[in-house]
Amino acid sequence: MLPLNDYGVVGIHELEYKVAPPADGRYVYYPGTTEIPEASAARTLGVSFKILAEVEFSKDTRGVIVSQGSRFGGYTMFVKNGQLNFVYNFLGITEQKLTCTAPTSGRHVVGVEFKKKSVARTHEVLGTMTMYVDARPTVNGEFRTQSGHYALAGEGLAIGYDSADRVSKEYDSKFAFTGGQISKVIYDIADDAYMDMEQELAAAMARD
Repeated sequence: MLPLNDYGVVGIHELEYKVAPPADGRYVYYPGTTEIPEASAARTLGVSFKILAEVEFSKDTRGVIVSQGSRFGGYTMFVKNGQLNFVYNFLGITEQKLTCTAPTSGRHVVGVEFKKKSVARTHEVLGTMTMYVDARPTVNGEFRTQSGHYALAGEGLAIGYDSADRVSKEYDSKFAFTGGQISKVIYDIADDAYMDMEQELAAAMARD
């Protein structure tokens, strides 16, 4: 008889292959690239995290800024009908959403910050998600996030589109970004505040 493992969910997650994060906890991604495999991408599972995107907006801007996952779990930030949206799809069970008015013209920094508060007995991570536009918090809500793989066995991170199976029911497959330009997307899983990061990015934009 073969031995049966009894690691449980937490033990299995600890055994999974993961690329060690950078010392400062930051990742920078650019549009026009292929999907980044989950094992190599910024790990937003089970932790607090921040996502900032430097974007040139117009009145015609629409589409996905950044996404990861599928209908079985993941997240996506996108513009639709003049609204900036962030959807966190929890295991395909529910789509949690934040929405605010999207900038209409010029370069702006938009993003979200998840502040982890606790881990439930069933291993979902509980906390507060806040959406920002140019360092201004616009809306927030209580979210639950995943501690294990996005999708069924992991799905990569994409800039400017939703790869493969869509994360949200709110748009069709891919929903490529148009009517503007994504300069870069920054992830941070370190402990510094969203505002500190936004100020650093704003200073870099001013020097461009």
